[in-house]
Amino acid sequence: MARVFEGMFIGGRSLSTGQTFADLNPADGSVWAQVPDGGRHEARAAIESAEAAFPAWSALPFTRRAHYMMKIAEVFEKRRAQIVEALQAEGGGWFGKGMFETGYVPEIFHAAAASTYTPIGEIIPSEHGKVSLAMRQPLGVVSVISPWNFPVLLTGRGIAFALAAGNTVVLKPSEETPYCGGLLFAEVFAEAGVPDGVLNVVTCSRTNVLPVGQELIDNPRVKGVSFTGSTAVGRQIAARAGAHLKKCCVELGGKDSLIVCEDADLERASAAANFGSFMHQGQICMSVEKVLVHESVYDEFLRRFIERAARLKVGDPRDKSNIIGPLINDKQAAKVKEQIDDAVARGAKVVLGGKVTGRFVEPTILTGVTPDMKVYQDETFGPVVPVIPFRNDAEAIAIANDTEYGLSSGVITRDEQRGLSIARRLETGMCHINCSSVNDEPHAPFGGAKASGMGRHGGRWATETFTETRWITLDRGGRPYPPMF
Repeated sequence: MARVFEGMFIGGRSLSTGQTFADLNPADGSVWAQVPDGGRHEARAAIESAEAAFPAWSALPFTRRAHYMMKIAEVFEKRRAQIVEALQAEGGGWFGKGMFETGYVPEIFHAAAASTYTPIGEIIPSEHGKVSLAMRQPLGVVSVISPWNFPVLLTGRGIAFALAAGNTVVLKPSEETPYCGGLLFAEVFAEAGVPDGVLNVVTCSRTNVLPVGQELIDNPRVKGVSFTGSTAVGRQIAARAGAHLKKCCVELGGKDSLIVCEDADLERASAAANFGSFMHQGQICMSVEKVLVHESVYDEFLRRFIERAARLKVGDPRDKSNIIGPLINDKQAAKVKEQIDDAVARGAKVVLGGKVTGRFVEPTILTGVTPDMKVYQDETFGPVVPVIPFRNDAEAIAIANDTEYGLSSGVITRDEQRGLSIARRLETGMCHINCSSVNDEPHAPFGGAKASGMGRHGGRWATETFTETRWITLDRGGRPYPPMF
């Protein structure tokens, strides 16, 4: 029987709109929940609530905000089993993915708590004897628009550091995961005793995404915008925020490469490729979407990679033995099938998988992929990856950089100096040597280059993202004015 959520979370209260939309289980298409369908009016009310809560929240001693972050982490830890079940049912994730995500989220709030104890400014020199301060202050109301693929983790990352810095937040989760990415946080924050209005959650159907999103960006009470999602939507959001001269942090798509050098440990390399390409059906912004292998070890690597990937079971993730669950919706499954069909039609060979059944796509490995194919240039966001040979490091770097995206990357080599040399020439915001492109730690600077976004999440970089730098001076030297004044 489907769950029914009576209202969205505004000003510490549940607000009903009288309208709901169906929240589907992507594995079988059943209705998992009925969720409130908000519009511009509800978004405006949430912004007003956040603005009203800002003065008191930002004025709290930093230790108090840190304690709230710790309490939120405790509630997430206590509710872990229930959240894993929700992630499987609402988001189609494998059990292990849910365990990782729910284990990671408390650490985000621990790191956010720690961030309140770090310096928020500097004393800088003054030729006039002033006490000259560069200080960071919270922006005010921040809109956070979060995605469906890791809804608990990426929502937590989007809001935790902003709140710890003293901002208040209006959260709009994806219409695909309105509970795990939104209403769950309302429940957790209420249980943790966070003051009313500090976090507000507005849920809406795809029909109302445009007016709600516009309000969350255009409203003059909103001082900053955080978005995680597709590059196409991110461009629109960044442009709209820019038109209002608002701070904007957008973390977008990727077409990330894993470079396997001839001196690589091939067991490590094939494991990194398998995890990076197929974890959560490849529905990760930093998934491995091209495996580039030195021609001298290409055949042996491909054999090991196929052998590993063939062991991944496909099916409903409520069965814990199934590692590859469904894609989030029919549109995404159709996009992935289109890329496979286009590649085959243009001469690529499917050496593993290739079958698409409804929303379920087998782990698929392609060879013979060329730059004219959609799977080479476009983000896939599914369990499909080409393996491409290269002759030397310069060629590998050129192939990896041959994309509008620049989020993450990986390099597998026993020569760390060589790895660092390659990393420095890759046009990505992140690079991981002897590891997959899929990496994240809550205190590290996470973000991309080129069409993969701007701004950074994590640690002091998140504090910089969600605060404004101000210059304040105390005149103690009696700076003179010109005599005519």
